[in-house]
Amino acid sequence: MAKPIRAVMFDLDGTLLDTAPDFVVVVNQLLAEQQRPSLAADAIRAGVSNGSKALIKIAFSIDETNTQFEPLRQRLLELYLAHIAVYTIPFPGINELLDKLADNNIAWGIATNKPATYTLPLMAALDIQPAPASVICPDHVARSKPDPESLFLASKLLGCAPDEIIYIGDHKRDIDCGKGAGSITIAAAYGYVDEGDDPANWNADYCVHHANEIWPIVEKYL
Repeated sequence: MAKPIRAVMFDLDGTLLDTAPDFVVVVNQLLAEQQRPSLAADAIRAGVSNGSKALIKIAFSIDETNTQFEPLRQRLLELYLAHIAVYTIPFPGINELLDKLADNNIAWGIATNKPATYTLPLMAALDIQPAPASVICPDHVARSKPDPESLFLASKLLGCAPDEIIYIGDHKRDIDCGKGAGSITIAAAYGYVDEGDDPANWNADYCVHHANEIWPIVEKYL
């Protein structure tokens, strides 16, 4: 029998927050600066969980070997920081889930590969309540996801064991991170899943297609 859980940790982009609408704006803003045609929102949305490098590859069809790649990426990040929380909101069902966690004295937090430079201003702007008990970015660990170090740090900060944490993410690297830590894992199939990828193949303990499916899973471990 599994231990009662004491914390629920979320990936950020595509799991806790729908950040894609702001990325759609800034990617197309960058394309306009470069006198390129706009991209469809769905094409941009699919790359958000894979970070700024993936978005530049999608938008400009170039890779890191191109001399323009890094200047374009840095400009994209500048544009994003100026537009970081205009359209971003929690996914449907997330606010209700966080309230239920608080009502049951279960801490919640974030373990993301999004750098603190962007994560912290975003969270400050949204001011989600109840507030996260822990926000872990790649700046805080030596090895980012899929390495489990983020969740080991979370367990230390939250005063619980890794196997008393549920970790939720919309990418296989999130599930690999959770599995590596010994945590219970939930695949967020409602998030930014790569085209051709199937969350059912990530070896997560559970898979959900809406955030309102998460609480019934949490209840099993109270």
